Amino acid sequence: MSKPPLRVLALSLSLAYPLLHALPARADDAPAPAAAPAADTPPATGTPLPTVQVTGARNRLDAARNGLSPDTGSTIYKFEKADIARLPQGDDTPLNQVLLQTPGVVQDSYGGLHVRGDHANLQYRINGVVIPEAISGFGQTLETRFADSISLLTGALPAQYGYRTAGIVDITTKGVDAESKPFAGSVGVTVGTQRSRELDLTLHGTQGRLSYEFSGSYLGNDLGIENPTASRNALHDRTHQRKGFGLVSYLLDDDSRISAMAGVTDNRFQIPNSPGQSTSFSLAGAPDKDSSTLDARQRERNRFAVVSYQSVIGSDIDYQVSLFHRTTDVHYTPDPVGDLQYLGVAADILRRNEANGAQADLSWRLNSAHTLRTGLFAQREHASTANNAQVFPADDDGNQTSTTPISIADSGRLGGHLWGAYLQDEWKLDRALTLNYGVRYDQVDTVTKEHQLSPRLGVVWDATPTLRVHAGYARYFTPPPTEKIDTTSVAAFAGTTNALPSDANTAVRAERSNYYDAGAAWQVTPKLTLGIDGYYRAVQHLQDEGQFGNALIYSAFNYAHGKIYGVDLSATYKESSWSAYLNLGTVHARATQVETGQFNFEQDELAFIADHWVHLDHEQKLSASAGGNVRLPDGYALGASAVFGSGLRNGFANTTHLPSYTSVNADISKRFDFGGGGPVEARLSVLNLFDRTYQLRDGSGIGVGAPQYGQRRTVYVSLTKEF
Repeated sequence: MSKPPLRVLALSLSLAYPLLHALPARADDAPAPAAAPAADTPPATGTPLPTVQVTGARNRLDAARNGLSPDTGSTIYKFEKADIARLPQGDDTPLNQVLLQTPGVVQDSYGGLHVRGDHANLQYRINGVVIPEAISGFGQTLETRFADSISLLTGALPAQYGYRTAGIVDITTKGVDAESKPFAGSVGVTVGTQRSRELDLTLHGTQGRLSYEFSGSYLGNDLGIENPTASRNALHDRTHQRKGFGLVSYLLDDDSRISAMAGVTDNRFQIPNSPGQSTSFSLAGAPDKDSSTLDARQRERNRFAVVSYQSVIGSDIDYQVSLFHRTTDVHYTPDPVGDLQYLGVAADILRRNEANGAQADLSWRLNSAHTLRTGLFAQREHASTANNAQVFPADDDGNQTSTTPISIADSGRLGGHLWGAYLQDEWKLDRALTLNYGVRYDQVDTVTKEHQLSPRLGVVWDATPTLRVHAGYARYFTPPPTEKIDTTSVAAFAGTTNALPSDANTAVRAERSNYYDAGAAWQVTPKLTLGIDGYYRAVQHLQDEGQFGNALIYSAFNYAHGKIYGVDLSATYKESSWSAYLNLGTVHARATQVETGQFNFEQDELAFIADHWVHLDHEQKLSASAGGNVRLPDGYALGASAVFGSGLRNGFANTTHLPSYTSVNADISKRFDFGGGGPVEARLSVLNLFDRTYQLRDGSGIGVGAPQYGQRRTVYVSLTKEF
């Protein structure tokens, strides 16, 4: 069937060989089943397609979509649905905790992750389509339960991937097979300590040309934000989180389909309190407020929608075009009296960002040796900040000169665009050697107007049937995150108790870096695989983020220079009834000279950083994760996982680090099959099994706010009914 010509807007080169699967024990490396043959002549419009033909068409389009976004790069870690189910919380595992079970990934407070010494800088995709990032907060925007598989791609990435490049998190939604039902799904309930309760519902099915998937959940507990004290139960830490995701796909014919997906998140948090604190400021007519009774809160919302059209041109060209929209906001509401008395400022802050854009990708199989891939990404953003603050007048030393607060409205807006294009070639030099080379061009015009042409090069060599070696180079261009640009006016707060330490350049710059990566994977036996990967990154205008001010919202800034290097090790073992894995990562991440956002720093700290290479606050020199699961007779299963960290940086200019810690999780589950009604799974999970007390942050260090302790022992009981 002929197709309308696609006007290719941009082109690029990429590592297109199935790259280094560093944890093949977690992924099924077998090729996807061949699609069922389609009829030579499609039935007339309006006639239902036979089930086998519809399934074959969907499988063929799924495979083509994977070809548009190939798993190519220095290293990929992949979790199939069965791998997620083996984790102690199963499908209830938050997405960040799934990713934490890979080497080189470090946990931080507020659910944050750092991959290979980067601060955040993660890109999220669903079925290969970029999901614009939300404003950083405490809650997770995407859920694990609607995923059929989750992949983390990191290293020297091919030209297809730009902007957020520390790691590409690609979520593949549930597929469709010949046995798919018109209506199926599951319902679950979880209860636990700290007044935890969670309800979830998933639905999916197919009806002729139409397929759909839906996932929704509600979570409430007293573990919204990390406890600022070492006590078991935090004060004023209730959270309510609601999430929903839906996808509908319609098969237009054997070779094309249209899909629409949308997601919504609404998370509310109480800001936890530290008892026994002393006030620093006096408020006229108000007695000192007990620090354990403060009532600051934060609300985070995120909504996105994507419409995609996927089709072919002839037998060798596959393409997909997507349009997307996203709105996100974070609203911090202070305790009007308490924030003034303890902080000298009570600021009601609302940050909002709206993004619209398009993404197009095309793959062209020229011959058996060459596959070209090209694409375009364009995004338009509008961001705003509304800051309505109550502050006290102050002298030049910051001392309060009046007990009567004054009001200051400090609002700002900014907008702009981001676009890029790539062209890449997958060149199979012979059966064992593949060269991927390409280039991408990116331009950003927001608080900064910059552009860059970025070459990419990678090679994969199957030295033996059991040993795969790779090496790569990538030039990266990371535009500043518009939603994290601090638009605070230095002049507006001069002469108040919220006066900023210094004047500064607020226009955060794009980060530019040269990334080198090399590694190998060795399949020692059919069940045991070992992996090693080393990397080095030289950075100009290194971007970092910090929590500056009283609101728990991150703001971006730049160091002039940075250097990051490290090594990741992995081992996996997998049999039919049990599996185990071990990951180790070591990283050195340093930078010098703060060149933007200086108003967030004290003068002595700025002077020290100007003359020294300082550790980045998210550097953790050694991290490790491990886990195992065994399937017993009669439907029983036992599992455990553990995370080790040598401690994030703290102290003046990050010159020291926090103590090391180890946290162990465990679970036992039982699957009951009652016949035609669908199975029921019962699970008992225990997080931080040995109830270790450890700090993620102590309130010191560059851009670090309040102290945060790791989650104490928490027990969950869950029931999941499939239908």
